[in-house]
Amino acid sequence: MQVSKKEGKLLVQALREWESSGLLDSGQANELRGSLDITSFDWKRVAKYSFWMAIACIVISVSAVLADRWLLELFERIFAAPASVKCAVFAIIAGLLYGAGLRRSRKHPEKLYSNEALFFLGVVATAVSVMFLGVAIDTGSGHFSLLLLLAALIYGALGLGFPSKLVWIFSLLSLGSWFGAETGYASGWGAYYLGMNYPLRFVLFGLVLLAVSALFHRWPAREDFLKPTRVMGLLYLFIALWILSIFGNYGDGEAWFEVRQIELLHWSVLFAVVSIACIYHGVRHDDGMTRGFGLTFLFINLYTRFFEYFWDNTHKAIFFALLAASFWYLGSHAERIWRLELVRNWRQDDGQ
Repeated sequence: MQVSKKEGKLLVQALREWESSGLLDSGQANELRGSLDITSFDWKRVAKYSFWMAIACIVISVSAVLADRWLLELFERIFAAPASVKCAVFAIIAGLLYGAGLRRSRKHPEKLYSNEALFFLGVVATAVSVMFLGVAIDTGSGHFSLLLLLAALIYGALGLGFPSKLVWIFSLLSLGSWFGAETGYASGWGAYYLGMNYPLRFVLFGLVLLAVSALFHRWPAREDFLKPTRVMGLLYLFIALWILSIFGNYGDGEAWFEVRQIELLHWSVLFAVVSIACIYHGVRHDDGMTRGFGLTFLFINLYTRFFEYFWDNTHKAIFFALLAASFWYLGSHAERIWRLELVRNWRQDDGQ
């Protein structure tokens, strides 16, 4: 079993404790220690961050090129072309990047990060191409949400076709942007659409996305897409509920300032109920994702309410002392759960 130095140190310490407490005899402990291959460096993490740095350096390189006068003049001539030509050029660039990433992923599927880096550059080129398409066909209507929908459909088809979970995530992000922009356009960019402000609309959007994620259970070839789809649905849902618990279904800042925070309590209760339901689902089905989201946002809800109701009426020294005590308790409880999880996982592995 290949582990990093940090993981190896933890495992060796656990084995030592189990050996001293009698859970393992010396022979078993030595055998388990011998099965550990402690790497001197976390090359997986290095690969991940190196490719992100490579992308950042490409952006910097392009910026440096644009800063050069004669190259700047050359690019000005190129970009003096009609928007339709720019759209086609970036579409071709995106196609080449996607093609290169697809070939590499088939030839070297183990090179995950470099393949995804090429797909990410293709995503950027696609976004630029769609932007120039919007400039080319602009009629002055301001209905730009259709471009976001187009980007979502392109990313979705490519992400499922390759397959690439990174491109699929950008599809879901674009779809959320389209939903917000489309409902804004339909309401004349007012605060409400069908009586709902933006956070309340995205609560419904998150629920729909969660329902759609269940369809991947019926598609074995793309079942891996269930997790990122569910994560995005939970993010949309819980972030919208959090904002809703603070501002309620108000779209006017002046009206919100006149409302007492206690009058928005029912939104906080709804936020808590959804969080507890998520925790229940995670515990019942042993789903770490839903359990983690539920616990995280339940505590965010509690701390948000703590700030709302006690910030103005409590001495700051007492306020932060209570906050420190709560975090200390939370950290101690989390550490205890983590240790129990470690023991449980070891016993499961030992049983196998």
